[in-house]
Amino acid sequence: MSEVIQIKDGRIEQQKITVLKEVNVNIVAKEFVYLIGKTGTGKSTFLKMLYGALPLVEGEGTVVGYDMRKLKKKDIPFLRRKIGIVFQDFQLLMDRSVMKNLLFVLRATGWKKKKLMENRALEVLAMVGIKEKAYRMPHELSGGEQQRVAIARALLNKPEMILADEPTGNLDPETSEEIMKLMIAISKEGTSILMATHDMTLVEKFPGRVLRVENSTINEIASINEFNPFEVKFPDGE
Repeated sequence: MSEVIQIKDGRIEQQKITVLKEVNVNIVAKEFVYLIGKTGTGKSTFLKMLYGALPLVEGEGTVVGYDMRKLKKKDIPFLRRKIGIVFQDFQLLMDRSVMKNLLFVLRATGWKKKKLMENRALEVLAMVGIKEKAYRMPHELSGGEQQRVAIARALLNKPEMILADEPTGNLDPETSEEIMKLMIAISKEGTSILMATHDMTLVEKFPGRVLRVENSTINEIASINEFNPFEVKFPDGE
């Protein structure tokens, strides 16, 4: 299977301070992968490198076919056309309708023909189950519906990969599960997903590959049972 992310011995800095080092990560097409770790360990830093907001300062790395060590500023918009990004706080433009939010992104990524743009916007809204909300304002939608719009926006350019940074962080448990089912369905259709989360109940309920960020690097963990923050080990007899 083709690799959408391949990082070898990578080092990533933020404000000239090394946040992650000796990073070795491979993700192939159609994979659903979790990125877990405590707050402040570098989950968002890793995602920022993947979409070109931070440089890969050492090692080798390709993301959706782009060499991250040779990435130039002019390449970043093209890289981001092949990557969808979903944030915890939705980041919708609150002064315009759902449809206008999507048209704004299509225009920004080089689409020209209005009819084609509208058709694509309706297509992705149908994919996430909220086509009937196309002309509503974001404030008229529930949190779960707003996150569906954000996922639809990430799908506009038929990305090879979606990077999701705590996409269920602001949602109640039931809505979180709906969003998870949607994301897993999207990965099965052919778009790889790397999802940063600290919600271990979701990881247990919807198993996938798990990468853990700790001690300034990223390791794959064999079983989620190795990382149970609620488990307390008592000596025998207690």
